[in-house]
Amino acid sequence: MTNWAKKRERKIEVKARAAEPSHMFRHCRVIGCNKPARAGTEDGLDTYFCRTHSDHYSRHGSPYKRSYTAKELTPYRKTAMAWLEANAADKWVINAVERVETLYRAAGPHVEAFRLRGLSPEARAKAAWARLRRAAVDPRRVVVAALAVEMVIRDDPQAETKTEFKRVQAAKLIHKMSSGTHKRWESGIGVTELHVYPRSRGRVLRHIGTDLYGACELLVHHSTLLPVRARQSDSDETAGMEG
Repeated sequence: MTNWAKKRERKIEVKARAAEPSHMFRHCRVIGCNKPARAGTEDGLDTYFCRTHSDHYSRHGSPYKRSYTAKELTPYRKTAMAWLEANAADKWVINAVERVETLYRAAGPHVEAFRLRGLSPEARAKAAWARLRRAAVDPRRVVVAALAVEMVIRDDPQAETKTEFKRVQAAKLIHKMSSGTHKRWESGIGVTELHVYPRSRGRVLRHIGTDLYGACELLVHHSTLLPVRARQSDSDETAGMEG
């Protein structure tokens, strides 16, 4: 059986299972939500969350905590960049920047944003790194994303400190830096423009976040920019990290 035939059969099977509600999953796991989990409806296989909280979890890395806004993150990003510039000779800074450059080189060929359809989440994540490389984005800006997220979580009185949330928050910054595909051409009827932006959600963000924290983990652990409490929190969660 060909690969595409297997994928088609798998898609049909999953669709059939999703359309068959299970009465075992009557409640969303988020406290205060009275909706059933998606597996308890005809709308999916998620046994933990309703559609609303499942989508929120996919986009933000938490079923209830929202993403930090650009206004909230900007002061931390500026502080982190100033610190990186002042500590450019630090071995952990050099290590993190070189690892990000390695991510650029290992990302493979550049793929236009409108050609991502059908690619796996991992391949889409690599495409994001390739777009950063093509745009010549300073690797330090990528490192800053991880440091800024660590700092804003440190100062948040209602912080979500789970590793996945950190990764997704940092990945959203990276995803925004990588932008999309922008083309402009002239024809007989005038100027035509094309702007395509990849969707910032799901497993793609998890892959980008994993790559980023893999590159910056030593800097995050040893950085004097972060207090001992923040570094210890990150170390305590290492056992629960996803691959």
